[in-house]
Amino acid sequence: MIDRKSHWEQVYGTKQPHEVSWTQDTPHTSLEFIHGFNLPKDAAIIDIGGGDSKLVDYLLREGFTDLTVLDISETAIERAKARLGIDASKVHWIVSDILTFHPQRHYDLWHDRATFHFLTTRAEIDTYLDIARRAAKRHMVIGTFSDTGPLKCSMLEVHRYSKAELALTLERDFKKIKCINTDHATPFHNMQNFTFCSFSRRA
Repeated sequence: MIDRKSHWEQVYGTKQPHEVSWTQDTPHTSLEFIHGFNLPKDAAIIDIGGGDSKLVDYLLREGFTDLTVLDISETAIERAKARLGIDASKVHWIVSDILTFHPQRHYDLWHDRATFHFLTTRAEIDTYLDIARRAAKRHMVIGTFSDTGPLKCSMLEVHRYSKAELALTLERDFKKIKCINTDHATPFHNMQNFTFCSFSRRA
């Protein structure tokens, strides 16, 4: 079995942003979904598997004041901190595998682009959903490879989701608001199809 932490530390320790497929200069789709919630600027937002994603940069610029980034790779988080400079102190940083994350608070928005699809067993998926259930109290946005997307990423198997399957997987605790399919252009000029869904927490 692959040691996930060692794997991702090696990836982030040996590759630059232009050398990995998930890099986005502007996370348009994530931002569009987040804007759709009309959240107050003090809303608590957590980015699961945020790594050195630039989503946090954009949210800071928009004036959000309660941002958390969680990633399994300390190297990725240190890279993000270095990029943000003094603004890094405005973000809560958590180095943790999502499957061993013990949330100490609630979040108004749980955002995950391309972490959930790396969980390929029923036990992993159930663990993730249990953690999300405890932490995400209002809204959720999840982006995964679609059912026509890649079979692997960074040499790891993934679970691809159609819009219907992703909504069904979360339906016990989260009500679907909207699902779309969208293409991501990688730095290598390949196209990867994603499923993105937004949810509200069921009462």
